[in-house]
Amino acid sequence: MEDYTYLKKSRFERKFVNDSFDINQTERIIKLHPSLFSEIHQRRNINNIYFDSPTLENYYDNSFGKSERSKARIRWYGDLFQKIKTPILEIKIKHGQVGNKLSFPLPSFEFNRNFDSAILTDVLQKANLSHDIYNKVSHSIPTLVNRYSRKYFTDFTRGFRITTDTNLSYYKISAGKNIINHKVVDNDNIIIELKYDFELDQKSKFITNNLPFRLTKNSKYVNGIECFNEIAL
Repeated sequence: MEDYTYLKKSRFERKFVNDSFDINQTERIIKLHPSLFSEIHQRRNINNIYFDSPTLENYYDNSFGKSERSKARIRWYGDLFQKIKTPILEIKIKHGQVGNKLSFPLPSFEFNRNFDSAILTDVLQKANLSHDIYNKVSHSIPTLVNRYSRKYFTDFTRGFRITTDTNLSYYKISAGKNIINHKVVDNDNIIIELKYDFELDQKSKFITNNLPFRLTKNSKYVNGIECFNEIAL
């Protein structure tokens, strides 16, 4: 997939709450940072299908802050409903504050409002997945679809990257027929992430100390699940 980020190293992903600035102000703050952040790539829409156990094990692991956890999703860019030419299966793995990502190309498939679990099963069976990865995903169920618009910035060393996510929408999904149900739109929040390789952690303080945003724990998957479920933690 063009411009897709295949991770070769473990990295930190620091997330920020931005409840004081609109998107134009946010981008100006990023570009005026003393580390000279500038925009890279073009803004693009990101779509994900998330998987979890029937009891939402991944959701609870994240909510309770379990140090060792993972989650699976299928990602593609562009329109939500389309013939997806280059979908990617991602397994995101978290060890404490450090994360990694395993990525596996999938066969093309059609995603529309009539998408069902039979199509998903066919895609996974045709993919060149290891036995372990196939079992991990095939024994899970689709639990959420989300979509957002992302912009990318990097500092002058190219060691640090900031992304901004806006226009978030969440779709309820299930394992049966016609699995795309109603959606929730979040136009109020801007999710900011700072991403960098493990060995740059000491240098990251200069970056974070010069950003007027509050570091937080934030998960779009958790936010989306809670849009459609009343869950007592």
